[in-house]
Parts: sequence; C-alpha cells; structure tokens
Amino acid sequence: MASFHIRSISLPSRSHPLIATLEEQLCKLNTSQSSLSVGQKLSGLKELYECVDDLLQLTLSHEKQNQSVEDALNGSLSLLDICNNTRDFFSQMRECLRELELSLRRTKNGVEAYMASRKTLNKLICKYLRNLKKQDKSSKSNSESADIAVLLKSVEEISISMFESILSFISPPKSKSKLSIFSKLLQPKSSICEEEVETNKMKKIDAELLILKSSNQTANILKELGTLEMSLKEAEEELECVYRRLVKIRVSLLNSLNH
Repeated sequence: MASFHIRSISLPSRSHPLIATLEEQLCKLNTSQSSLSVGQKLSGLKELYECVDDLLQLTLSHEKQNQSVEDALNGSLSLLDICNNTRDFFSQMRECLRELELSLRRTKNGVEAYMASRKTLNKLICKYLRNLKKQDKSSKSNSESADIAVLLKSVEEISISMFESILSFISPPKSKSKLSIFSKLLQPKSSICEEEVETNKMKKIDAELLILKSSNQTANILKELGTLEMSLKEAEEELECVYRRLVKIRVSLLNSLNH
C-alpha cells in the first residue's frame, strides 16, 4: 500500500494544536474502533481527514521540493481507491437487497438467487481484503522518517483498518465461537459492541431467509430488509463524504505543486 511520504516539509512545533489534535484522533480511533458502529467509524474518518488537510495546509506552505508532494499524492490516491471500492461494495450489497425485496413481494424464489449473490460478493470482498493486507505489509514506514511522515503513515494504517472493519458489516467473518447466531442475538445489547450488533443483523437476516424458504411468513423479513437497506444507504452517503474529504486532501497537495 503506498503511503504518505513527506520527509522534507518544514514542520510546525511538536506542541502545535493541529499535531496534538491529529495524534488524539488517531489514538481515539485506534483504541475504540471495535466498539464503534459503521456510522461512527465513518464520522471518525471524516474528522481525521479534515484535521490532516488542515495540517497539510500549514506544512505545505513552506514546501520547496516537489518530490515530497508527489509521494504524498501517491498515498492519497491509494486511500481514495480503497474508499471508492468500499462504497462500490456497499452499493452492490444494497442492490442485492433491493432485488430480494422485489422478489419476496412476488414469490420466495428470490432467496436462493440472493444467497448466491451474497456468496459471490463475499468472495470479492475477502479477496480484496487479503490484497489490502499484503500491500499494507509491504509499505511499512521508515523509522527515520520525519514526524509528519510518521503521523501520516499512522493515518493510512488506521484508515485501512477502519475500512476493513466497515467492510465486515456486509461480509461478516466466519465466527470462531461455538455459539449459534440465535444464541448471540439473545445476549443483552450491553454485552455486545456496536460492531458486533450490526454484523449480527446481517447474519440474522441470512438465517431467517433460510427458514423462509420453507415457510409462508415474509412480513417480518421484509421489514428487516428495509431497515438494513436504509443503513446501507446511509453508509454509502457517509462514504461519499469521506471520499470528498480525501479529494480535498489531494487538491491541497496538487495546489502546492502549482505554487
């Protein structure tokens, strides 16, 4: 995974408010991401990228060597690509749900087609996540990098981790627990993190669809599908906002090359 590499930029003081804010946001996301919902993760990324852009506006004002900015541009392009692919996966999942809803309103025959589509999408996401992990391992930061490069590398690493976690919402990893899906769903919500609750919603629907194939009750599953589709739509909209934040960072870098 290409990373932000800015080694010749004039840095603000280590105690500068922007540096402190960025470090605080990184620490917060790193320690709490497993307990955050998809919406909270995306909001956290938006705030993080806004802070990164403010920091770049400050540090790049003294930039004299274009190579540093060009390296940073490569890193911004990588994150844009990850965000865009994540948004596309959510869009594909929502399309699967829409087709299932239409089918269920007419007949139950759409269940198998939906499960097949889900299986195909899960394979694509799993393959994509494996490639992300391989690329990330190949781009570990240089310990001699300047402070700003270390910070921006941390931004990249937490971003990849967050996007991987967000994708697990629509492609839940196989549970290593011996508890059944239904046993987990009966646990009090206070004992399950937000991420687990959201993942279980997707698993619950899959389980109910399998039961639905041999029953005549569709009202409940249609209601849950509608709720899930709305959640996916909201996530898509938030991903669009995150994407625009990343574009803003890229524009800041491009503008520095023109001055």
